[in-house]
Amino acid sequence: MQTRTTPTEGPAILWFRLDLRLADNPALHEASQAGGGVIPVYVHAPEEEGNWAPGAASRWWLHHSLARLEATLRERGSRLIFRRGPAAQALTELVRETRAKAVFWSRRYEPTALRRDAEVRATLAKQGVAVRESCGSLLFEPWQWRSAVGRPFRVFRPFWINFQRLADRIDSPLPAPRRIPAPDGWPDSLRLEELSLLPNEERMGHWLQLWQPGEAGAHRALNQFLESGLRRYGADRDRPDKPGTSKLSPHLHFGEISPRQLWNEVRSTSPGALRPGSGAAAFLRELAWREFAHHVLYYFPEAVEEPLKPEFRTFPWSEDDVRLQQWQQGQTGYPIVDAGMRELWQTGWLANRVRMVVASFLVKHLRIRWQKGAAWFWQTLVDADLANNTLNWQWVAGCGVDAAPYFRIFHPVKQGEKFDPNGEYVRRWIPELAGLPADWIHRPWEAPSVVLAAAGVELGTNYPRPVVEHAEARAAALRAFQAVRGSRPTSPEAWQP
Repeated sequence: MQTRTTPTEGPAILWFRLDLRLADNPALHEASQAGGGVIPVYVHAPEEEGNWAPGAASRWWLHHSLARLEATLRERGSRLIFRRGPAAQALTELVRETRAKAVFWSRRYEPTALRRDAEVRATLAKQGVAVRESCGSLLFEPWQWRSAVGRPFRVFRPFWINFQRLADRIDSPLPAPRRIPAPDGWPDSLRLEELSLLPNEERMGHWLQLWQPGEAGAHRALNQFLESGLRRYGADRDRPDKPGTSKLSPHLHFGEISPRQLWNEVRSTSPGALRPGSGAAAFLRELAWREFAHHVLYYFPEAVEEPLKPEFRTFPWSEDDVRLQQWQQGQTGYPIVDAGMRELWQTGWLANRVRMVVASFLVKHLRIRWQKGAAWFWQTLVDADLANNTLNWQWVAGCGVDAAPYFRIFHPVKQGEKFDPNGEYVRRWIPELAGLPADWIHRPWEAPSVVLAAAGVELGTNYPRPVVEHAEARAAALRAFQAVRGSRPTSPEAWQP
């Protein structure tokens, strides 16, 4: 899967991608041990990402993460060189300018990245430049996993069982270097601002008060989670009215902290961390789900665009762009859905439970194709990750590996009442409903007129009526499901969580 040649002279180029950290960075460690100076470089080449160039929220995070990485490198006697792509051309020019003898990088597993990296390897090989690739973003390589019959895993449960058997093989993290060997001379560099990563969007003006991109911010978030969130993670992660999630996913996606660091920190601070029912076990299982997502993407790259269950290719999706826009803007008339979509727009974030609820509403209640939801999440999430985004949307839509049955249709009122029982989450993001009592806040259209008037709620004026009726939308979704499957699902009434 890789070319390995030991360099003997000249500096080494360290190509940063989604590994924007110094601690536990195998590519940095190997480059520093190669015997010459190290030239860190970031190549901006969004055109090489195909349809999945970083969205607006990701670009915001990337800009600030790169700024912090550059500052950290300078503290250690190094610096970060910025170049524009194409990557093969940029790296070739940098090799010529610096007489580098090797290029080091951490692997990526997205389909377009795999094709691009193959081109870069071939281009560098023609110049006699060594290439060293490391596993820096996963605990295990995707090809290390095979089911009992030698095939890729398509179901998470056996994957998780196998994962736990191999957990003791996870190494300790590498320390961050105190100094990074500098080359004899530094090549020219663009300024970070010249990459034009920062979107000109007013909603992001306060995001630095919400997020701290960069390696230091990742460790602050981890320490806070270990101190105050891990113990109750299993119960609170589904409660959007509580700070129950780690919010480490954007740090993990951009490689500001490694999964190996997270795995070892959680296990070292939580005796019996894999004991079922513990908060630590629930968190480590989520790390394994992330590994599963990359495993699936590696073996089934077509999943980015197409359903993995072929019958869903003829599913009668709606093309109602008005309904899509109402969902995007948080104007569906279902408070838990609207609160989630407004939080997403304002903060670049959603807790997993709310992601499932809003996704289910789009594909089941509105019957709008999952690809449009995945594209919106890609643009708006600070932790937008192709493997996770693809797996989770196909899971909700019922058309991917290990997918929820299509007839599992989240009831938006019941979900709100169960996971936001006092309505605090809805009040936070839908201030026009803030005066409603908890009994009515998740179903304001059923509230008595006197209650609505006292709360200042005018349905159809300052808050919309439901764009669809739940029972009717559910029945229509089931009819569509039966049409593509050719049979009636078993006991669909059981799947109304």
